[in-house]
Amino acid sequence: MAGGESWRGSMLAGVITLLAVVGLAAALDNGLARTPPMGWLHWERFLCQTDCEREPLNCISEQLFMQMADRMASEGWKEVGYRFLCIDDCWMAPTRDGQGRLQPDLKRFPSGIKKLADYVHSKGLKLGIYADVGNRTCAGFPGSYGHYEQDAETFASWGVDLLKFDGCDFGTIDKMADGYKKMSSALNKTGRSIVYSCEWPLYQRPFKKVNYSEIKQYCNYWRNYADISDSWDSVKSILDWTSSNQDILVDIAGPGGWNDPDMLVIGNFGLSWDQQITQMAFWAIMAAPLLMSNDLRQINSKSKALLQNKEVIAINQDPLGKQGYRITKDKTFELWERPLSGGAFAVAVINRQEMGGPQTYDLAPVIIGNGLACNPSCLIQQILPIKRDLGLHNWISHLTLVVNPTGTVLLKTVVHVDMPFMGNEKGYPKDIL
Repeated sequence: MAGGESWRGSMLAGVITLLAVVGLAAALDNGLARTPPMGWLHWERFLCQTDCEREPLNCISEQLFMQMADRMASEGWKEVGYRFLCIDDCWMAPTRDGQGRLQPDLKRFPSGIKKLADYVHSKGLKLGIYADVGNRTCAGFPGSYGHYEQDAETFASWGVDLLKFDGCDFGTIDKMADGYKKMSSALNKTGRSIVYSCEWPLYQRPFKKVNYSEIKQYCNYWRNYADISDSWDSVKSILDWTSSNQDILVDIAGPGGWNDPDMLVIGNFGLSWDQQITQMAFWAIMAAPLLMSNDLRQINSKSKALLQNKEVIAINQDPLGKQGYRITKDKTFELWERPLSGGAFAVAVINRQEMGGPQTYDLAPVIIGNGLACNPSCLIQQILPIKRDLGLHNWISHLTLVVNPTGTVLLKTVVHVDMPFMGNEKGYPKDIL
């Protein structure tokens, strides 16, 4: 119970106290990202591939982004909420133009970013782009230091809707912080609605304590931890770091400002099916931006259905905007919960054991929400790995779950309100089924 029980102790006043902390830190006042942004980002899957002769289908080019836009618009991604199509590093030319403006590599983006943005918008999507607070991007392309207002104006003129602002080659910590603030102000001055994604705490943490209240005043979401890779070890390390720092992270997240554990790598090569379920479930519990990095042109049907699962997305996008947290831990299992609107809760049970077969976990509903989730009773629905109704429960109930190694069972509880029989065999309200 180490870590988990101390967190429980800090919540003895119950969920009402937890919900009261909403608004303790003022969010960036641009009216954007009221729920975690959803979309697609090229980096983990496509990296900095710039050789279009050798890798014509996988190089960072306007063709790649137009093809992804086509898939997002025609294969159900847009309809479930994935709206941002985001360019990461390596889109730029090696130098600025004669007027000091950023410019795309014209061999790979011959039509220019404005034309690409117009194409993306014509599909009902939004375009994201990448830049860096320092002198150079992480891949060595021109950074924005000394050009913050100029670059913000350039992005706005192109029709960009989101900026991911990295933190390589930034000089001093104070210079970096000042740069993130200046770009935030510059974006707002353009008059265009541009979601602002910051890497600020990721680069600041090794040198000084992160002031999340300050960061939330300038950024819509922010990276805290190392880049994700297509591996179970990477996903585990993100979950471990997040739970170890949840006392700091949970209360700062909310509408307008979110902790970003990095991209969804579902549909790639490194995660088993159960591990893909775990990533999807926990990114929903953590109120994380859902930015896929995969190849939508060849994703398998199971991974596609998981990423488009409307019940999981509804948990992620819940308007209450509270980030979830770990409440118990032992050698094998962890139990996390997330308060949702209407007194509901999302609950995730992960089996951290990596050998053997499925194991049983006995869940006492009384533990959820400090006892408020099932007071006096609640309906429990399993969302993942398969959807099924688990019936009506109360304080003295026990629910036995079977969880695969490295897998997760995701549940949702709904407070039960006494209602007359509605014509189904269990007597549940029809809008719950």
